[in-house]
Amino acid sequence: MEQKYSRILVGMDGSAESLKAFDEAVRVAKRNDAELILANVIEKRSFLAVNTYDTIAEEQHENGTKLLLQQFAKEALDEGLTNVRTLLEYGSPKVVMATKIPKQENVDLIVIGATGISYIERVVVGSVASYIVNHATCNTLIVRKK
Repeated sequence: MEQKYSRILVGMDGSAESLKAFDEAVRVAKRNDAELILANVIEKRSFLAVNTYDTIAEEQHENGTKLLLQQFAKEALDEGLTNVRTLLEYGSPKVVMATKIPKQENVDLIVIGATGISYIERVVVGSVASYIVNHATCNTLIVRKK
């Protein structure tokens, strides 16, 4: 029996991988007549790397992220979806995408792009996709190539 999804979460960060994930999430949402939730999680610690905390840079990043999500929401609606929402969260992207949002939003499928990082980079830095696959509370679809 084929799985029917009602709420699909896709992680959008503007990378080529997330664009592939978006395309696949739109296709799956159309097949399932599902709600599509476009999400981005801003890691606040990334702003601490700057010598002084720059609220202007943070605001510009937040505004750019909101615009990115709005543009993709419009594209999803143009593709024929009728139920599309955007979410902008703060925190650890891998934790928020794997557990917080799916629990809050009753998500039954997470769609994310595969990262191109090597095994060594995954061990040192950690992979968001790898973490989500191992900790998600629902099904996960990793999109590798188009």
